[in-house]
Amino acid sequence: MTPPRRIVRQLWFQVLVGTLAGVLLGHFAPQAGAAMKPLGDAFIALVRMLIGPVIFCTVVGGIAGVGDMRGVGRLAVKSILYFEAITILAVLFALAAVLLWRPGVGMHVNLAGLDQTAVAGYVATARQQSVTAYLLHVIPTTYASAFVDGEVLQVLFASVLFGLALASAGAQGRPVTEVVERLGQVFFRVVGFVMALAPIGAFGAIAFTVGRFGSISLLALGSLIAEFLLVCALFTAIVLGTVAHLAGVSLLRLLGYLRDEIVVVAATTSTETVLPLLLRKMQEAGCEERVVGFVIPAGYSFNLDGTCLYLVTVALFLAQATDSPLTFWHQLGLIAVLLLTSKGAAGVAGAAFVVLAATLAATDTIPVASIALVLGIHRLLAEGLTFVNLVGNALAAVVVARWEGAVDEERLARTIGNASLRRRYQAAS
Repeated sequence: MTPPRRIVRQLWFQVLVGTLAGVLLGHFAPQAGAAMKPLGDAFIALVRMLIGPVIFCTVVGGIAGVGDMRGVGRLAVKSILYFEAITILAVLFALAAVLLWRPGVGMHVNLAGLDQTAVAGYVATARQQSVTAYLLHVIPTTYASAFVDGEVLQVLFASVLFGLALASAGAQGRPVTEVVERLGQVFFRVVGFVMALAPIGAFGAIAFTVGRFGSISLLALGSLIAEFLLVCALFTAIVLGTVAHLAGVSLLRLLGYLRDEIVVVAATTSTETVLPLLLRKMQEAGCEERVVGFVIPAGYSFNLDGTCLYLVTVALFLAQATDSPLTFWHQLGLIAVLLLTSKGAAGVAGAAFVVLAATLAATDTIPVASIALVLGIHRLLAEGLTFVNLVGNALAAVVVARWEGAVDEERLARTIGNASLRRRYQAAS
């Protein structure tokens, strides 16, 4: 196959073509572009349909295959410790950036002039959120409802319990384990079928975004958009780049390795669309199935680096734009609340807005109604936060896998390893 034909057959290239076509349609025919929304929604729905079975098969197969129940608890503790450390860094990074850039200073927004009806639903949902309710929500109503509702944490919870029970059954559970592993192979084939529709989904999603929110939103709040996207880029390069180097991974090689997933996420502004692909990709990079199957689904709720960057940046921007005074203690309180509320940003429609509203309501220093100011550019800002979430979760799988000693060094060096790891492996071999 010639190089041009090989490139054309690549998923990232096909999605990129669909994305560019969507941008052109949304720009030159906004109404037609906005009408393409069902194409993007249908693709996301198809992927979400597969998330539950894929997570179940991956987690159960990994835990039952190893049979170490104590190892699951150790893996959970290490994952949470890493998630919290990176989350704190993300919050502090975004706080420093927005205080230096000050994108909202001088706007002097009058809340009376904002259309607050557009955000009433988000505010109402935020009032129903609490830490206790969130923790209880992890437990599904029934075992089957976790898969019916498609809640990632509920599916993970049910899968871990099933995997532990299967592992404790010993030889008697082995036939069931083999069935689960074969089912996993079938579902990953279905994922391949669905991902063939990714270019169409990307076309519909980006055409809607540009047609609905395009140039007007960019001009009105260009400073905030530029500041946030720059923060995402710098956080990825500096913080995640440092973590990658310490873990023996090249950040550039990791980005190249995840090019298909990055392009899909950029077009759909949803990391859920690549969850099944990410599970498979990180296993192929050398991370053991039991680590990947736990860390990545858990990271979709607990390791939301990009979401934290978004919440801090937008919250401080709204404070500056509405001339809301924030003392050092107010900012400290905002950080403390964000570390809790950001954990509920998965599995909720309009999650970022719900969490943002809940955070502002809890701190009671920034008017909750002010989120109407950024409603129109949320999908544009999501381009940055979903990218960081994706890269952060992929990197988390590598870090925890190496911490656990559950990684194939040869495959890691060959796929995404940095120069130091590659030299070390070549010398050892």
